[in-house]
Amino acid sequence: MSHYPDVTIIPFNGKAPLIHPSAFIAPGCRIIGDVEIGEDASIWYNCVIRADVNRIRIGARSNVQDGTVIHCDSPGDGISRPTEGWPTIIGEDVLIGHMAMVHGCTLQDRSFVGLGAIVMDGCVVESDGMLAAGALLSPGKTLPHRQLWAGRPAKYMRDLSDDALVQLRGGAERYVHYAKAHKGAVKEALD
Repeated sequence: MSHYPDVTIIPFNGKAPLIHPSAFIAPGCRIIGDVEIGEDASIWYNCVIRADVNRIRIGARSNVQDGTVIHCDSPGDGISRPTEGWPTIIGEDVLIGHMAMVHGCTLQDRSFVGLGAIVMDGCVVESDGMLAAGALLSPGKTLPHRQLWAGRPAKYMRDLSDDALVQLRGGAERYVHYAKAHKGAVKEALD
């Protein structure tokens, strides 16, 4: 696709990625299969988003920062794994830090996944929840609303203050602006 320079977009099993025209997809990204990327979302340099065995949804104004890998998990037997498997559902205004790994989980609106953090199958990070940099949220865990979890495996550290939430929400807004600037810079470099 000409308006996504140095980006690989691959349909898989009859499902092609759907990317909102206002989204920023940085050079070096690989987007495969049943992926939907919402309005003003941004996928930064060298990310991999692979929806080959289930679906991945990324909501409006969410950002997936450089080098992050997002995958999903295939349907199961209904005993050890859910029949529908674990899609990866990312809500609106979500911040995902550089080099994170997000796999078969749900990140609700305004949640935050820190740099180098890992979120595994069946996990939920509730709205306004924060997984610290380098943390590992092990399979099936729920990180509740307005809580900060850290460590490997991640554990509750403290509740988030109103000021912390304002800063996180400001980060999502800033990334919408950064994405527009980068989109312009990439276009200019190609002209």
